[in-house]
Amino acid sequence: MGKPYSLDLRKRVVSAIEGGMSRNRAAKQFGVAISTAIGWMQRVEETGSVEPGQMGGHKPKAVSGDHAVWLSQRIRDGDFTIRGLVAELASRGLKVDYHSVWDFVHAEKLSFKKTISDSVRLWA
Repeated sequence: MGKPYSLDLRKRVVSAIEGGMSRNRAAKQFGVAISTAIGWMQRVEETGSVEPGQMGGHKPKAVSGDHAVWLSQRIRDGDFTIRGLVAELASRGLKVDYHSVWDFVHAEKLSFKKTISDSVRLWA
């Protein structure tokens, strides 16, 4: 992932546009894409600042808390499919996708073996 443009450059482009220069001309003069200059102006209009938004950061796990406890126990109770677990979690009020459940099973270091019927058995 690239770094955001410097705050100084952003301010100079916005100042030029606010001073009467067209977005196209300011973008060309400062060596940025036209869409970038337009985006910075939209950001100024919406937030009053040209500072970049947050990049990256921690994203909490989709399956956590009581749902994680329930899911761990459910896996140990018997046969399951990942898609079946997704549906069971949805019926419990947690909307997650296939990969979130797979990540949970993988992070818990639970090994499993697929059978012909595509059910998954836990081999603890």
